[in-house]
Amino acid sequence: MKRARAAFTICLVVLAGCAGGPPVPEWRTEGSAALDNFQRLYLRGDAREADGAYVRARRELSATGDPALVARAQLFRCGIVVASLDFAACSELEDLEQSQEAEISAYARFLSGRWQGLEPAALPIRYRSVVEAPDAAARLAALKHVDPAVSRLVAASALYRAGRLPPGGADVAIDAASAEGYRRPLLAWLTLEEQRATAAGDAAKADWTRRRIETATDR
Repeated sequence: MKRARAAFTICLVVLAGCAGGPPVPEWRTEGSAALDNFQRLYLRGDAREADGAYVRARRELSATGDPALVARAQLFRCGIVVASLDFAACSELEDLEQSQEAEISAYARFLSGRWQGLEPAALPIRYRSVVEAPDAAARLAALKHVDPAVSRLVAASALYRAGRLPPGGADVAIDAASAEGYRRPLLAWLTLEEQRATAAGDAAKADWTRRRIETATDR
């Protein structure tokens, strides 16, 4: 069920219109499968294998000669790396913000944290309430209802980058990553919380968070 849901997300965000109609071209099925693999491998912490899966996806999609399709694949990758608070790993976001396609530009701005003037209607529907929320309490409630879990992590990371992550938002991200076994984002969010607890002088929370980090790195 989880894998099917991830594949549906790919179809929706990257390869719009993949269901129904005539036989599906090989580039579409292979590209979708490679992106699905990239997501799975990256989130569990297998960065080198994930990079290989993404290269395969780009190779399949570039066969169409369609720059917008490749841009959507780039955005898909950026969403996954941003979910792990790895903002430096997606240097192409600034270029994607300049896209003539409103959906590509809006999603790139959402991920980059540049929300000034961002039009929520151009975003995937699951993120709109997070952007439109009028205050911290509403943002936290909206974040908790983002589904699936990987999208919840994307939303939490985008909120953090935009300086709008509400109190309790990091806990939502940690719970989402932990429940799914997403080691990479889990470690990123736990590390952030350990640093915050240490800075705040909360020794008990810092110690507990370090124990969770140690457990998550026990491979």
